[in-house]
Amino acid sequence: MATTAQMAMTTVLIGEGRGKRSGRRIVATQPQLNVEVSFEDLTNLGGADGVNIGTYQSTTKPDGSIDGHGQGVFATLDGQTVTWQAIGVGRFAEGGAVRYRGSISYTTTSAKLAHLNSVAGVFEFDVDRDGNTHTKLFDWK
Repeated sequence: MATTAQMAMTTVLIGEGRGKRSGRRIVATQPQLNVEVSFEDLTNLGGADGVNIGTYQSTTKPDGSIDGHGQGVFATLDGQTVTWQAIGVGRFAEGGAVRYRGSISYTTTSAKLAHLNSVAGVFEFDVDRDGNTHTKLFDWK
């Protein structure tokens, strides 16, 4: 059986973005609240600058935490694209802010960004009360 030290996670920062929540809508209120959120940010991913656009749906859990799953596309300034899918758990923070942590998977045909196809990604996604977003993306080694 592995010890705690053997199971330690090593991550390498591969991207970071800042942007804005661009829309919210209620998908359902029963049997639980389900909210759809869209955002857009300027991101550097895998050494390339571009625009990241995503949409995620969140449902509340009985303990007040949030279950989220989303998808989106990162487009470099020279037109290459990377699609992504993510799943995570969030918590409401002070003033209506939300903090998510989770995993992310990338798919691309771009030769320049092909290394992202084999990344087991993890992310931090924070939205402040004014709708400003901050994302950090990591390769889980």
